[in-house]
Amino acid sequence: MIAKIPLTRTQWLICTIAAIGFAFDIYELLMLPLVIKPALAVLGGMGADGVPLLTPGSEPYVRWARTLFFIPAIAGGVFGLLGGYLTDLLGRRRVLTFSILLYAGAAVGAGLSTSLPQLLFFRCLVFIGVCVEFVAAVAWLAELFTDPERREKVLGYTQAASSLGGLLVAGANILAANIALSLPAIHGNHEAWRYTLISGVIPALPLILIRPFLPESPEWERKRLSGQFRRPSLRELFSPELARTTVVTTLVFAASYGIAFGAIQQLPQILSAPTTGQQEILAVGVAAKEAAIAQATADGKPMPPPGKLKQIAGNATDKAVAGVTLWQEIGGLVGRVLLALLAVVVVSRRTLLRIFQVPALLLIPLFFWWISWSLNSNSLPLVKVGIFLAGLLTVAQFSFWGNYIPLVFPVHLRGTGESFAANIGGRVLGTAAAWITLTLSEAKPPNASKIAITGAVVAGVYALIGVILTHWLPEPKPEENSHESLIAPRV
Repeated sequence: MIAKIPLTRTQWLICTIAAIGFAFDIYELLMLPLVIKPALAVLGGMGADGVPLLTPGSEPYVRWARTLFFIPAIAGGVFGLLGGYLTDLLGRRRVLTFSILLYAGAAVGAGLSTSLPQLLFFRCLVFIGVCVEFVAAVAWLAELFTDPERREKVLGYTQAASSLGGLLVAGANILAANIALSLPAIHGNHEAWRYTLISGVIPALPLILIRPFLPESPEWERKRLSGQFRRPSLRELFSPELARTTVVTTLVFAASYGIAFGAIQQLPQILSAPTTGQQEILAVGVAAKEAAIAQATADGKPMPPPGKLKQIAGNATDKAVAGVTLWQEIGGLVGRVLLALLAVVVVSRRTLLRIFQVPALLLIPLFFWWISWSLNSNSLPLVKVGIFLAGLLTVAQFSFWGNYIPLVFPVHLRGTGESFAANIGGRVLGTAAAWITLTLSEAKPPNASKIAITGAVVAGVYALIGVILTHWLPEPKPEENSHESLIAPRV
């Protein structure tokens, strides 16, 4: 039995930067549900009475919400597919570095936006960077470790950092709400959602320091230098040998994402919908508004205008909602760790995926249906438990794809294949679930119960499709036992 060779310093650096990238991928993707309501209120303009023109449930609000959820996903899918091709053509390290710098810079631009078209443009750039980064990082890690067991663990545990990204963005949103007044003004105001968006620049900072120590993927570099490297081809994904793998992987990947975007990502809008949202959440906003009035009275100052009071109440409810979504991210982290542990003991990849798919099919639609009639009750603790389990079962499926896809595509097509499945499947077809839910649940005034029921149906349909199609998901070819590659240099 060959003893495991300890990770080199270079390998640790690669795992670190990949984990940071994974964390901020999810950080950026989960940011929109937290900031969309205050961002639309500010960038959509104010009426003469100081009340935002874009209010939840109104037709313009729903139109822009759908646009900000879906158009960046399409951009990420299309350009992410190109990024996957470039990952195979130019190398994993170079493309990964560029992608992280792209979405970090775009995050700053999004926070400084002065109009909704500007915000949409920068969110598109953010999605492009995120979509490309995922593909490059997974291919890089898969090729750095040749021992199957260690590779499974490395892919599983580095992707677990994605859920840390979810926890971080919830925490960043709460922190921004608490310290916004002490931060520099942006366009004359101290709006928490802007600082939350700008915080996406953080992953670029360690990358600047670590980048000089990162080598290229040893397997990719060896094939390029030996002249054995074949140029990637999108057409080859649909060759007789790979067509089933490409199509089924793409559709089941889409099913996983559809559960998240069709239902789970709509939870903030369900909880905070005016008058019909979760009553314990709305009570927080009412209390904040009453406290502001009482403080103005005690200080002998004029009563705040209606628009200002609405903003105070909105900030308070947004903070309370972020506290609930934090449980979703904790569940996601647990799910990723469970996937990493099970990946090395469950031989069949189909069985591994079904461990999470089948409970998700049963629990998540039932949970959102329950929310639809429990909004007026003191049910917030149960909501936290339910969203914890929903996050666990759904996010574990996301980690599955990072472990599975590198095993079923050849090296010269690894980035292209991953990109097609992740971006066309997950980012386009999967994220379309948000557009479907928002469209079918449109109401004026907004109806939280309708959003919840629609989300339950949409998530249930996506989950059912995933469970059915997994029957045809190809099992990876058996690998020979091997020890760790020594190609990666020590530093």
